[in-house]
Amino acid sequence: MKRYILHTPFNIYHFEATTWLHAVHKHTYFEIIFILKGAGIHHINGNRFGYSQGDVFLLGPEDYHDFAIHELTEFCFIRFNESIHDHPVVDKDSPWQPIIKTLLTTSSQSRGSIVVDKQEKEKLRHLLMVLEEEYERHQPPYFAIIRDSLMRSMLMILARNLFGQAPSRPVVNASVEAILMYVQQHIYRPKELSIEHLADVFHYAPAYISLFFKKQTGESLKKYIIKHRIKLIEARLLYSPLTLAQIADEFGYTDESHFCKQFRKYTGNTPTAFRKQT
Repeated sequence: MKRYILHTPFNIYHFEATTWLHAVHKHTYFEIIFILKGAGIHHINGNRFGYSQGDVFLLGPEDYHDFAIHELTEFCFIRFNESIHDHPVVDKDSPWQPIIKTLLTTSSQSRGSIVVDKQEKEKLRHLLMVLEEEYERHQPPYFAIIRDSLMRSMLMILARNLFGQAPSRPVVNASVEAILMYVQQHIYRPKELSIEHLADVFHYAPAYISLFFKKQTGESLKKYIIKHRIKLIEARLLYSPLTLAQIADEFGYTDESHFCKQFRKYTGNTPTAFRKQT
């Protein structure tokens, strides 16, 4: 499957189409997709979602998708790397930081369009209009600051809608959704993701929570945690200047050697080789 690469931290792609010309693909970046007019089907990760004017989708690097266009559709794609929010002057303890981090590490694709409320769609549309205008003018040094503020507002609205709505089509048991959310929120604290700790948090026996999770998702809980952590580490290697020691520390590894061994075990590559490949 083809993987599209973003060579800049941020761009906007606005166009109309009657036929979708791209094969099913993944990305190396995040993507907010606005449907400004038109109708059709959005295929995401093997699921089918009808789309129409006002719908908004959020895709991460491992999501794969394409469109079947039924009516002339006006799209606007905002493509960005997670690194655009790692600005050195930003207070890392700001309350919006964990909300956006959770949004970007939470799969939204069991829900289709994230935004349902008409007023919320209008707010996002207005923010998009301002962002596009600033993107066209691109006046340094103001653009990066304005862009980040507008993007932060958009992502906070998406988070409010995503975390406040039920899936349009349930994929797994609600208790599993709670476990998934907990794992994603605590992925940087390995001690809080031990089977024993998770069993205590969710009031299951340690043996049962693993069986329950695998029955509902088809994947073991331990394997899911490792895969999710590796996915985030790959993003750090691709889009951040952090050293291996800093990444190992961020994700709670005891040392750089242990970090490198586990990364190689699950990817077949050392972190250094993976970073050089890109």
